[in-house]
Amino acid sequence: MIGKRFKKQISTILLLFFIYKPSVLLATDVIASSNVSISSLSLNELRHIFFMRVQQWPDGTPIKVYVLKDSNELHKQFSKEKLGVFPYKLRRLWDRNTFSGTGQAPIVLDNELDMMKTISASQGGIGYARKKTINDSNPSRFNVRFINVE
Repeated sequence: MIGKRFKKQISTILLLFFIYKPSVLLATDVIASSNVSISSLSLNELRHIFFMRVQQWPDGTPIKVYVLKDSNELHKQFSKEKLGVFPYKLRRLWDRNTFSGTGQAPIVLDNELDMMKTISASQGGIGYARKKTINDSNPSRFNVRFINVE
């Protein structure tokens, strides 16, 4: 009797967790080209990179920032949860940099598979993807490194 009750409570907790925290299903990981020598970034460093304020890795390699389309759910999730800004604010910042001539916008890709292929083939690339997507699509195909965000 206690075992049945306990299982029901656990099931209810898990159900509520997934209902109120769907972002777990879209959790993003920061990925970079294999030649990038760092394994972790502070949140502030990550924001500076995606806000296009930092153009080089510590070893001098140019940083190539890759993102998904503004309408992509993973892009929205990454913007809000990892960078702490809404996607439209990111777009506004990139557009302002581009139109004022003070910077450039990141390279926009169509989907996660393109993201992983492009970052694998690039020097100094950084972007994001779901670890599940990488694992489900034969991880040995992609030569990317996961970057911890602290």
